[in-house]
Amino acid sequence: MKRLVLLALLWLVAFPAAAWPEGKRAAIVLTYDDGLDSQLDVAVPQLDAAGLKGTFFLDGHILNPTRMLRWRAAAANGHELGNHTVYHPCPRDMVPTNDHYATDTYTPQSMVREIGVMNNVLFGIDGKTRRTMAYPCAQTLAGGVDFVNELKASGLVAYVRIGGDWSSVIADPAKLDLFRVPANGPDNEPDGAQLIAYVQHVEAVGGLGVLGFHGTGGDYLKVSAESHQALVTYLRDHPDIWVATFQEVMDYVAANKPLKN
Repeated sequence: MKRLVLLALLWLVAFPAAAWPEGKRAAIVLTYDDGLDSQLDVAVPQLDAAGLKGTFFLDGHILNPTRMLRWRAAAANGHELGNHTVYHPCPRDMVPTNDHYATDTYTPQSMVREIGVMNNVLFGIDGKTRRTMAYPCAQTLAGGVDFVNELKASGLVAYVRIGGDWSSVIADPAKLDLFRVPANGPDNEPDGAQLIAYVQHVEAVGGLGVLGFHGTGGDYLKVSAESHQALVTYLRDHPDIWVATFQEVMDYVAANKPLKN
């Protein structure tokens, strides 16, 4: 009986509700995929004006010298640059126009090798060696084989974001798989009220919410500049919500996860 009580207490201490830094009620991570110009033009300035930091998962194949310098400046201002591979490989049936880089033609080894190359590209931009990642198209198969274990063994990245939907609220971070962190990937053009409602759901459970964006005010799978600003303003005006980079929040979660038997 005493053992059961002790285990229950240890579970509560390991990650009680609202166990966020400085007594924050919940945690929100803002992530952006593909390294799009609209993110540099809209998302970064809006975040900077509010004093918030985001995580930007960059594709190597769309980088050029001008974009690299702009991303370097964003990183110098506290935003995180994450790995989204070089060629953004996706299953052929999801992106038939990218057939040459379809995940159907990859192996786990070639996928991990490409991720390693992208780490080098990112080092050339921000000078950092520790990295996080988001799976392209939220897929973890290469040639029909799950490559997550191979990626873990490589040591190339610390944490990885996957996909999800509006229900992707992490109520118990202690149970989180750090290589399959779910995110709410909003549908095309969600309004500010929808985004804020998601945050409020996260607040209600004292949990963690990861938002995954693409275009902000332009490009594709976009959120309008106005809706993004509404979300940013809400987060700025609610300092009891911890808003930090993916790596920073995952470091905190990892440090507070209960030890496995």
